[in-house]
Amino acid sequence: MVVCTLHTTIPTTTHLGFTQKNQVIFYNKRPCFKKTTSLNNNTIITTRPSYVITCAKDGTIVIGLAADSGCGKSTFMRRLTSVFGGAAEPPKGGNPDSNTLISDTTTVICLDDYHSLDRTGRKEKGVTALDPRANDFDLMYEQVKALKEGKAVEKPIYNHVSGLLDPPELIQPPKILVIEGLHPMYDSRVRDLLDFSIYLDISNEVKFAWKIQRDMAERGHSLESIKASIEARKPDFDAYIDPQKQYADAVIEVLPTQLIPDDDEGKVLRVKLIQKEGVKYFSPVYLFDEGSTISWIPCGRKLTCSYPGIQFAYGPDSYFDNEVTVIEMDGQFDRLDELIYVESHLSNLSTKFYGEVTQQMLKHQDFPGSNNGTGFFQTIVGLKIRDLYEQLSAAKSAAPATAAKA
Repeated sequence: MVVCTLHTTIPTTTHLGFTQKNQVIFYNKRPCFKKTTSLNNNTIITTRPSYVITCAKDGTIVIGLAADSGCGKSTFMRRLTSVFGGAAEPPKGGNPDSNTLISDTTTVICLDDYHSLDRTGRKEKGVTALDPRANDFDLMYEQVKALKEGKAVEKPIYNHVSGLLDPPELIQPPKILVIEGLHPMYDSRVRDLLDFSIYLDISNEVKFAWKIQRDMAERGHSLESIKASIEARKPDFDAYIDPQKQYADAVIEVLPTQLIPDDDEGKVLRVKLIQKEGVKYFSPVYLFDEGSTISWIPCGRKLTCSYPGIQFAYGPDSYFDNEVTVIEMDGQFDRLDELIYVESHLSNLSTKFYGEVTQQMLKHQDFPGSNNGTGFFQTIVGLKIRDLYEQLSAAKSAAPATAAKA
């Protein structure tokens, strides 16, 4: 079944920013218009030039990605959208400062767009963007809910260049909606709309090293200003952002290496993929033997490893009182084409063919983290989300047929 949205080409909106619409339902590609009433009380049974139909097959699936600023959300989004195919680009003909990315299958919304205060307003009130008081969770909930139900919305735009709130943009319901930012799991109403959630958990040591690299090299900031910025944000991060990881279905945790004693450069990383057990349509990836506790050093004839080498670990654990499965990688790859050796020892990857993880990694070998566990586990999670989407879509398609037989 395909659910379509019928809306005017010049949208009229409610106070919540919804586009008024009528619903059209297609069975086996033959249109069967649901009986609806237009504004002038006439029943619409055929399309007219003043209307546009957009379709989201079996509704919209919503994925939440939470992380602090500068923790790799953008790179993860590029890896995720690549799994589904098609380039993710800003809305055509829209605001050049839009934060939204749209591909054939996915729409990625930056939750900064739901800031209720612009940069000046936050400064006047003495709050950071991490503070819930600087964000409109009511509007966030209503619009994510509307998109999940197949309704177009007029979403605000937060302009990162000017620090102002720009006029809204029209967002159509996609097959997969990704909401990424600081607060996708903060509000319980928004959290309940998520079909799957991920948290990027970067340790303070690694976060500091990354921020220095980005802000000093790319933005010309001084070391002192970077330290001050991190310290200023830390209380709000600890209070409002970090606690969200307890709700995540998957957590990618990035830590300093344990392979180099007293390492302070942050170039070699230890990365954990923490996967919650019992999540519908999601089977955790495992190494060698499901449920066992394993430590594996794969370097040798089949995997090139320079100092300090690579070490994997796998086993069951608990995380915020939830049963989880954890895979850990410490170290980095020298040759990505040899990654297929590691891939062949992992199960439940949800790949379409042998070597797909390696292919995806090679495809984006210039992305940050491609030689270590951050890129490796981001790619794996992307493939798991594709599998979850396909299972959810199949279940929703089967529901009408089951109901009809009953």
